[in-house]
Amino acid sequence: MEEIILKALARSEKPKKVRNAGFIPGVLNGPGTTSTSVKFESVALNKIIAKHGTNAKLWVMLGDEKKFGFIKEVQKHPVEGKVIHVAIQLVSKDQDVKMALPISFRGHVELEHRLLQVQIYKSEIEVSGRAELMPDEIIVDVSKKESGENITAVDFNLPSEVKILDPEHEIYAAIKAAKEEVVEEPEEVKPTEE
Repeated sequence: MEEIILKALARSEKPKKVRNAGFIPGVLNGPGTTSTSVKFESVALNKIIAKHGTNAKLWVMLGDEKKFGFIKEVQKHPVEGKVIHVAIQLVSKDQDVKMALPISFRGHVELEHRLLQVQIYKSEIEVSGRAELMPDEIIVDVSKKESGENITAVDFNLPSEVKILDPEHEIYAAIKAAKEEVVEEPEEVKPTEE
């Protein structure tokens, strides 16, 4: 697994001023109640989020210190969709953590060829386990599924040390027959006689 390193700079300015300078304001939440206001280079942070998701595990460099953690929360602008604030939870690699992992359903194209589709009910899963074992996301291949089959925790390939906190028989998605769109011929408009 590649080591992701994100540089953080101590921050004393207000978030708006930080954003205007091309940075993204954030906070590092340490063990207990300690938290540190920081700012991140927006290009570097956005690359990590784009490649590894909003739960990425990473190393944060603050000054000479290198600490392990994961992205806990990403706030986005409601209209522009740009990242405006990030909270990172610092943990030791062997510490137990609870988190919500996003579920990525792969194989849509193969289903569509068979006139099937994935109906997603829940797009993330609650888990707990050692921080270093947590994947960035859960990938589920639905390409071989048949109509009427459900996607449950059995379909997730998680390390045995990672415990699922959701109800045991939770259904995350179902495979359904795709409804074909019926294209109606437009009615001919008859000229009105005067």
